[in-house]
Amino acid sequence: MPEQVLRIEDQDGVRILRMNRPEKLNALDTALTIALRDALQAAAEDERVRALVLTGEGRGFCAGADTGEFKDLKPENQDLVHKRADLTCRVHSLLREVPKPIVSAVRGVAVGGGAGLAIGCDMMVAGDDLKFGYPELRHGLVPALVMTNLVRQLGLKLAFELVSTGRLLTAREAFEHRLANRVVPSEAVVDAALELARACAAASPIAMTTTKSLFYRVAEVPFEAGMAAGRDVNALMRGFPKKPGS
Repeated sequence: MPEQVLRIEDQDGVRILRMNRPEKLNALDTALTIALRDALQAAAEDERVRALVLTGEGRGFCAGADTGEFKDLKPENQDLVHKRADLTCRVHSLLREVPKPIVSAVRGVAVGGGAGLAIGCDMMVAGDDLKFGYPELRHGLVPALVMTNLVRQLGLKLAFELVSTGRLLTAREAFEHRLANRVVPSEAVVDAALELARACAAASPIAMTTTKSLFYRVAEVPFEAGMAAGRDVNALMRGFPKKPGS
């Protein structure tokens, strides 16, 4: 994995993924997107990892797609266009599929694809200097691959305002609209995210994995189907290994 675009660090069962293109505000080029995909897949399979923190080096979390690559993403290069889109979709799917909690630690700019990564994680800690939004239309683009998750997490009226006007939310607004779990000073975002991740890492791995899986299942099905899924998991968990002393 290219060390220059993604730094990986393990602390007490928590794996920290640091996007490392600070000179580009961690813009997502193909190399960084591949590195994120591979790192998420590896964390899913590594029993030593019980939770993750995703953050960015430098003064911003992620400025979205690296527009320097757009010159090659043209109608006549449909194979390349589809391959790049599939790669981005896979990263966003993995944020949900990885059977361990993922916390984003977000300071400064989180726009476009960066905003999508920030709220694609299970929890988000925002720095007080957060600038969050979807300015794609200002550049003649559409926030196509990040719109689904935004609409699921934010009220339709405000979500449409963000994608149609490019307005950026502050940290306080992100918290008030339930996109962020915490707002802390910018320099404290990683420590605060680690605190949440460590609390998750302390839980039984099988119980936490099952909780995350069930959480997203019941979030997207009718009430009765959610209750049926919960009933099935309730029966399954009776066979979980017991923690010492419980």
